[in-house]
Amino acid sequence: MAQTAVVYFSGYGHTKRAAEVAAQSAGAALIEIDAEGNILESDWDTLDQADAILFGTPTYMGSAAWQFKKFADATSKKWFTRAWQDKVFGGFTNSASLNGDKQVTLIFLQTLASQHGGIWVSLGLPPANTKAATRQDTNNLGGSVGALVQSPSDAGADEMSTGDLETLKQYAARVAGIAVRLHG
Repeated sequence: MAQTAVVYFSGYGHTKRAAEVAAQSAGAALIEIDAEGNILESDWDTLDQADAILFGTPTYMGSAAWQFKKFADATSKKWFTRAWQDKVFGGFTNSASLNGDKQVTLIFLQTLASQHGGIWVSLGLPPANTKAATRQDTNNLGGSVGALVQSPSDAGADEMSTGDLETLKQYAARVAGIAVRLHG
């Protein structure tokens, strides 16, 4: 059975809830990047042993949070030894705006995975783009590179869109399932 890990940073709790939903759906280990951009030493071992890694970060000012970027920079030690070569990767991001330049963050995550020689998994869900579509539909934000989540700035983590969370559940299960197919 392939192992999956979700590594994330959350500033206000919304991305944490998204990460928890993803981890539960994928049967994954959950690794939190702290407020200083660090993870535990044992977390590096978990990531090394994982067959699939999902990255999660809020989108702040059109890119990943600086704490996630610090983590990403620290992965250069893994890059140098090709420790994550051929792992399966996916990513998700959350912002207060419907768009919020989340695509830029996903491309950052996809690039990070590619630099490690990883295999990026697309969302694999059609967009909910009809007049009848609501925020409760899966992929209502119309992503394709990874999962997009939107949380209004004045809403608590318990008020997140069920459609966004369902999108994330399906995506995390897809990433984990592809890892099983590739790595057993």
